[in-house]
Amino acid sequence: MQGVLFALVPIFAWGSIGVVANKIGGDANQQTLGMTLGAFVFALIVFLFRMPTLTWQIFLIGFIGGLFWAIGQFGQFNSMKYMGVSVASPLSSGSQLVIGGLLGVFAFHEWTKQIQFILGFTAMAVLIVGFYFSAKRDPENAVVEEGRNYTKGLIALTYSTLGYVIYVILFNNLAVLWFNVHFDILTIILPMSVGMIFGALVMGRFKIKMEKYVYQNMINGALFGVGNIFMLMAASATGNAIAFSFSQLGVVISTIGGILFLGEKKTKKELVYVGIGIVLFVTGAILLAIVKSKG
Repeated sequence: MQGVLFALVPIFAWGSIGVVANKIGGDANQQTLGMTLGAFVFALIVFLFRMPTLTWQIFLIGFIGGLFWAIGQFGQFNSMKYMGVSVASPLSSGSQLVIGGLLGVFAFHEWTKQIQFILGFTAMAVLIVGFYFSAKRDPENAVVEEGRNYTKGLIALTYSTLGYVIYVILFNNLAVLWFNVHFDILTIILPMSVGMIFGALVMGRFKIKMEKYVYQNMINGALFGVGNIFMLMAASATGNAIAFSFSQLGVVISTIGGILFLGEKKTKKELVYVGIGIVLFVTGAILLAIVKSKG
């Protein structure tokens, strides 16, 4: 029970990031930099309390991982601007699960049992159908489309997904295969946060306006850090499979939050589509978690 309670924290922390960032305002450059600065402050505090041993390999892996994470987050913030949080969030999370899962299967041979392939590919099919409904629009209501640019949104989601997937694979697979380095999240979050700041500056071409939006978006860095800590505690208490499946539920928070708190207008048909998409997405995520537990 305690592990489940721990897992609820990243659901709300990570699921709230897109809603909070868009409520605060600023462009994607300012939102990303603000979030990375907040993550750095959080990581520094954790580092000072924990005082872990940092090797050059851990620092390098953390820095590179943070760089790719920043690319992913920058693209996600951009996609939210173009498509709305309630559309971009499930598409972003779902595409990461599918592409990351496929790479895990074919590049790193993470599935070895027949039941894993059956459940895994079923989960991916469910996720893809969920994508369709999450992004499905009602052509009868032109007001909903005002200010939206789905082409630019999908382009942003593409490089966002690549950035996030490389970040996850680096930490979960390549760190051990290439460097034979083992670490926990509390050790690597400081070098990771340094890479995140550098990545945010690179994506902004070092020309980011240091306005109030940057500093206000630091709260998202704290949300990111708190989510990481409690995710680790949940995995320790209940196992990675349950913690993983619960973490995917954050998309429900961001989708509903975009509609309720950001005023993203939906027709009745679109609300039904979103509901179907959320159910399918969560189902697919839980199936993938079961696949991991069968390994």
